[in-house]
Amino acid sequence: MFDRTWVLRWLKTTSALGSGATFTLKNNCHQTIWPATLSGNGLAVLGGGGFELAPNASASFWAPPSWSGRFWARTRCLFGDSSSTSVSCATGDCAGTLRCAVSGAAPATLAEFTLGGKDDFYDVSLVDGFNVGIGVRPSADPTADRRCWYAGCVADVKARCPAELRVAAPGGETVACRSACEAFGAPEYCCSGAHATPETCGPTRYSQLFKAACPAAYSYAYDDATSTFTCPAGTSDYLITFCPSQEDSRSR
Repeated sequence: MFDRTWVLRWLKTTSALGSGATFTLKNNCHQTIWPATLSGNGLAVLGGGGFELAPNASASFWAPPSWSGRFWARTRCLFGDSSSTSVSCATGDCAGTLRCAVSGAAPATLAEFTLGGKDDFYDVSLVDGFNVGIGVRPSADPTADRRCWYAGCVADVKARCPAELRVAAPGGETVACRSACEAFGAPEYCCSGAHATPETCGPTRYSQLFKAACPAAYSYAYDDATSTFTCPAGTSDYLITFCPSQEDSRSR
């Protein structure tokens, strides 16, 4: 027999959680990248965990309500052959595999999301360093109280990376910029030990360099006030652009 009560219960639960969101990943870089995805709560593996994306190409994936996770780009990846699932990347590598089941190696720029409840939360983070710029644009219209605003990093931080943070390719080209935490491991840079609270871990000259380049991105662990953005749950999809332009950050 058809259980109308169960259907009403399911609809009520789905409404409370939101309707999920579609993520569209666009490669605006001049070279092929290998986007990676990682779920924080195991609800869904988007894009199989990782895939190849040619310049100017895009790919879309739907995530269910309450999904949380991260996206990042891997660069200069080498495949054994076209059917291989083994890959080694100069930046963002995830244990040498195409389809990531673990976080990518730092330094890597991250786009992070938590969907559902009352709001979707999203940010772009340089806490683990920088390899390519990332921009996040919600499909919902932005509001004056910072709801559904553009988040991300348009600037090429590699061009202004201090020598002590540079990651260079064999030919000498800078391919990424490490965080001070990764480079030095000191508690004041990692917000750990005696510096493990917002009151005891503030910005440093290195995080301020990241913040000056990318005002709408996390520059260190407690950089919440200007770096976390929200949209009402279930009202927006999200365009994630790798190597966004200034025009991308301004246009709807």
